[in-house]
Amino acid sequence: MIPIRDDQPQLTPPVINYFLIALNLVIFLFEELLPPESSNLLISQFGLMPSHVTALLTGTRALNPIAVLTPFFTSMFLHGSWAHVIGNMWFLWIFGDNIEDYLGHFKYLMFYLISGVAAALTQVLLTPYMRAPTVGASGAIAGVLGAYFILYPRARVLTWLIFPFYLPAWVMLGYWFLVQFFSARASSVTYASQNSGGVAFWAHVGGFISGLILVKLLPQRPQQRRYGTW
Repeated sequence: MIPIRDDQPQLTPPVINYFLIALNLVIFLFEELLPPESSNLLISQFGLMPSHVTALLTGTRALNPIAVLTPFFTSMFLHGSWAHVIGNMWFLWIFGDNIEDYLGHFKYLMFYLISGVAAALTQVLLTPYMRAPTVGASGAIAGVLGAYFILYPRARVLTWLIFPFYLPAWVMLGYWFLVQFFSARASSVTYASQNSGGVAFWAHVGGFISGLILVKLLPQRPQQRRYGTW
């Protein structure tokens, strides 16, 4: 199912959401302009490699901690293809503005980054010996979807599946989460050898759950600021 738009209004301009979308697109354009070997090197250095994190924590290999841990942040701004980045940014465009409106600009940015890190941690914990770099904003965006599921379950989402129709957000996002969860369970077989990559479904699951939790822990922005300047 592909979401087209939602009917949940926001009261303030989602400037951080715009910034995140623009940043991801600019970085991907930079990736595309690089020669293939340089682009692959960028992904290998700044994508998250679960096996490297495991080796660092267990001491089985002498690795630079900064080089191993920095990708927890940098990997969420890299993408593997146009379809990858456009799909992620489309979901962020539809659902991110309302979460920023609820939390406020700075807290939304922190929420996004923490969700992305939590998603990456989930992938590392559940595929600790995977030797393929993982990249993409989908873990952080899954956190946004989890927050939306909690805050606006009755919002209507225009969804495309053969033809357009409206679904309550809790149905659309609940279906999305179940697909990610069962895909993650199935992918565990693929990852048994830990030699090949694929979609980081466990990151989606971890990001969604982190969003459910974080949005309950972070306070809503003061009402008076929602109607005034930020």
